[in-house]
Amino acid sequence: MEMKKISDALSVSPQIVQDDIAAIKAAGFRAIICNRPDGEGADQPTFEEIEAAAERVGIEARYAPVQSGLVKDEDAKTFGIAMTELPGPVLAYCRTGTRSATLWSLNEAAHKRPVSEILAATKAAGYDMSGVARRIANGGRTPTDTGDASFDVVIVGGGAGGIATAASLHARKSDLSIAIIDPSDVHYYQPGWTLVGGGVFSPEQTAKTMGSLIPRGVKWIKAAVAAFEPQNNAVILDGCRVVKYGRLVVSPGLKLDWGAVEGLEETLGRNGVTSNYRYDLAPYTWQLVKEMKEGRALFTQPPMPIKCAGAPQKAMYLSGDAWFRSGVLKDVDIQFMNAGGVLFGVKDYVPALMEYVQKYDATLNFFHNLTAVDGAAKKATFTVGTPDTEPQQVTVDFDMMHVCPPQVAPDFIRVSPLADAVGWVDVDQATLRHKSFENIWSLGDVMNAPNAKTAAAARKQAPTVADNIVADINGGSPVSAYDGYGSCPLTVERGKIVLAEFGYGGVLKPSFPKFFVDGTKPTRAAWILKEKLLPPIYWSAMLKGKEWMAKPEPLNVAAE
Repeated sequence: MEMKKISDALSVSPQIVQDDIAAIKAAGFRAIICNRPDGEGADQPTFEEIEAAAERVGIEARYAPVQSGLVKDEDAKTFGIAMTELPGPVLAYCRTGTRSATLWSLNEAAHKRPVSEILAATKAAGYDMSGVARRIANGGRTPTDTGDASFDVVIVGGGAGGIATAASLHARKSDLSIAIIDPSDVHYYQPGWTLVGGGVFSPEQTAKTMGSLIPRGVKWIKAAVAAFEPQNNAVILDGCRVVKYGRLVVSPGLKLDWGAVEGLEETLGRNGVTSNYRYDLAPYTWQLVKEMKEGRALFTQPPMPIKCAGAPQKAMYLSGDAWFRSGVLKDVDIQFMNAGGVLFGVKDYVPALMEYVQKYDATLNFFHNLTAVDGAAKKATFTVGTPDTEPQQVTVDFDMMHVCPPQVAPDFIRVSPLADAVGWVDVDQATLRHKSFENIWSLGDVMNAPNAKTAAAARKQAPTVADNIVADINGGSPVSAYDGYGSCPLTVERGKIVLAEFGYGGVLKPSFPKFFVDGTKPTRAAWILKEKLLPPIYWSAMLKGKEWMAKPEPLNVAAE
């Protein structure tokens, strides 16, 4: 017997026998629900026998049989009533536990538990509920009218990668029916938030309406995705609408997991706690920097992967530069708290960065992972775990703190059949095609290729995906490869940037001749590129399918 916990109230199990009752009692269960009809298996004890054994040790038992493969809506309602009436915690069983897990899922859906939470709980217990995902998304009820729509290509996510891919596909094959699924009203140029936090951009410069950016001829479905049915070429939306596809592109970005740091959500935007990773908070960063005349400023970086891995230290450099220019730097204690063990992952850029670390007299604290914040008390707690020592807790006082939050794949991705073992979409790192589903591709922050998660990476990935989808539609094999390119313009002071450009394995991939921009050194030219040129390139080229300096590599060349 194996009891698998799904929630605090319920665990499920394969078929139990009378001799298991003592162990069930010892595990703290106060009730049992039998979801397996009597006589289904030759060696199966009857419910009456289980009930008698349970009563002898003071456990209540309820018979709620469900025919294998035919879990009805009424069955889920009966299960919910039993869960309400019986004392908990409850152990439910059937032949394998799947029917019991399904009944719990449908009942929880009826009580408005989010689809991603239901799928995550059952997946953690070892049960795959993808077969009833539509019913879960429909509030636990069997859909009667799913209102299916169908497109040649469906793109999940209207961020940089999704819109760029739609535009690139439309430019290659204008007769394709393409839909973008995204619930957001506003599209953000997130690379600009560093400059908002540095007092260079206004927040409004980094936002446009989603409707103004969707390429002409592309359908915008303003909805959230609940689940995927790749075996049926279907995406299930909240409310149980179903969108069918010939090819699917998955590019919803990632999730900023603010809740993973105890106390952080409650203090964001006040008590001196800010983050350039949010549109509404980046202006607060600049406010704090301008107001700070003395004290301690913390800048945190969580474990990888994160999007724009240079952003936490960009905030530090621009803040240090502002304090240097205003003459208060000598009275500000800058502390960089990095969960990793190096300043930057590509060593060629570290010497230039270290010059600015020294200029701003910043202290580098490696292997420091932020775990809790007490905003009112101005205290931050870090778990310090160097490779050769036991982790320990360290609490640091602060006057200002810029936080980079932990980052994970979105909930609906992590619980889907598309995810790898840690939750990211599982793709071939060259073609960006899914490793298990040949008509699915992914790009941007959500997929698991070992590249930097930056907008510049998505700019190179979109044409690769578009090329390979068109080749697939034409009956051919993949033709283009993504080489891992990513760019991180490290704003080390107002007016100068270290333009880090690299591919897989940290191989340098400069876009410009060294006499114009030497990426390993701070340059004014790179600043002009970041401030003046990249925003219009983003809005008017990348999102319009214009692939200037973003042409994909031929697959055979990139593989050599």
